[in-house]
Amino acid sequence: MTKRRQAASFQTDKASPHEFKSVMKSLWLLFFLLPLHHSSAQDLLPDLVRRIKPSAVAVETFDVRGEKLSRGSGFFIETDRIVTNRHVIEGAYRAEIHSPNGNTFPVKAVLAVDAEGDIALLKIDPPTNPVRPLPLEKTSPQEGESIVVIGNPLGLEGSVTNGIVSAVRDIPTFGRIIQITAAISSGSSGSPVVNMHGQVIGIATLQITGGQSVNFAIPSERISQLQPTTTPMSLSELVVASGRNKRAKAVQFFRDGLSFLSKDDCEKAIVYFEKAVESDNTYADAWAQSGFCNEKLGKHAEALEASKRAVSLRPSAESYFNIGLANFYLKQYREAVEGYRQAIKLDPYNSADAYYALGLVYRDWGKADEEIQAYKQAIRLRPDYVSAYERLGARYMRSKKYSEAVEVFRQISSLKPGDAVAPNNIGEAYFELNRFNDAAESFRQAIRLKPDFGKAYYNLGKCLLAMGNRDAALEQYNILQNIDADWAEKLNALINP
Repeated sequence: MTKRRQAASFQTDKASPHEFKSVMKSLWLLFFLLPLHHSSAQDLLPDLVRRIKPSAVAVETFDVRGEKLSRGSGFFIETDRIVTNRHVIEGAYRAEIHSPNGNTFPVKAVLAVDAEGDIALLKIDPPTNPVRPLPLEKTSPQEGESIVVIGNPLGLEGSVTNGIVSAVRDIPTFGRIIQITAAISSGSSGSPVVNMHGQVIGIATLQITGGQSVNFAIPSERISQLQPTTTPMSLSELVVASGRNKRAKAVQFFRDGLSFLSKDDCEKAIVYFEKAVESDNTYADAWAQSGFCNEKLGKHAEALEASKRAVSLRPSAESYFNIGLANFYLKQYREAVEGYRQAIKLDPYNSADAYYALGLVYRDWGKADEEIQAYKQAIRLRPDYVSAYERLGARYMRSKKYSEAVEVFRQISSLKPGDAVAPNNIGEAYFELNRFNDAAESFRQAIRLKPDFGKAYYNLGKCLLAMGNRDAALEQYNILQNIDADWAEKLNALINP
């Protein structure tokens, strides 16, 4: 959390020479130390690495014949528990944990697996000299925040890379993904992504699809949600279970799709989500992502079908929202309303966007009162929802509820104080109320904010003309000739009908 600093103010004409000298000395010292503070933060990086490195491990796996299969990374979250990527132990019948001090520990069991999140929780015997587990930070990091990754790329154990959080993305029905700039190579999958306080913000995942690499981390919150099973499974048992389970292949396709979706590449992601549902047609998450991507690509009928399959398997607010959106674009308004209502019912406290979208449906359906109520509900849930205010104001204008429109546009002005559109809209509402002086002042305010705002000059000229001041209206026409010829022509038609 960023700490706010308050600076004490002083007046030199009221301060004694001694007090003034003391204050200036303190300010000079603060100024002098600022560059050193930044430098000392950099100096703390080696100390941070020394503290967390003993908790980062290499994970080596072996096939049924005892031959080396793969090598990845992991880290301690308890003295006898290691977290790594699910794909690191894929197909393994045996695995070893290699600590930075040279000790090796056999993996005793798999305690929990999050297949979609690509996370596995492994059990080992506690080391003789206990290793300090890394704490999990469950809140999302800030974009631009510095991070460190300790992994084992290409077999080089304990390699350190650093970078920043480049983005935190919300993927519908899946959750959050953290994009990072720190380099991740083969063998670094499962590495801890650590902030500058030594807290794990996520687990690094490298997925290679179509020759492309995507560097991102699954948030630590998802790690903390892993629930160990009452009957731990051995690695060999996991292999057998995965072989019998058609979901295992589908999950691999799903993860490949997520790697592209994390880069907003729905065109490539949809291919893998469709492969996932072909492998397992009961895979709700894959159907949901297929619906989301098809909608993004403008394939509304396909999106509707996929989203319906998703909610039939596992209802979710996101998929119902997509059902509403697809029906809206297909002009099936009754079905669109039902989709959005279901989304609101499932997630009432995070449904501002659903109410806003509901308002758009009622707008196109010609139900003005319902449209107004939908925007009001969106604003109730999100008081700074500018788009909802704008739609509500426009609806009031079309319904000739000009006094209500004025109040809405005033709210927009307070939320967007430098925007010229809101005062212009206030002026248009005042004009319809025959409050010409108030309208003229609003149009002038819009012009002050945007000196080349052609529509505001036209409106001001129109208002002045309604007030009987033709000469002043002509002045606005002369100005418009040099700013916007189209609005100048429209104003001239009013002045000289």
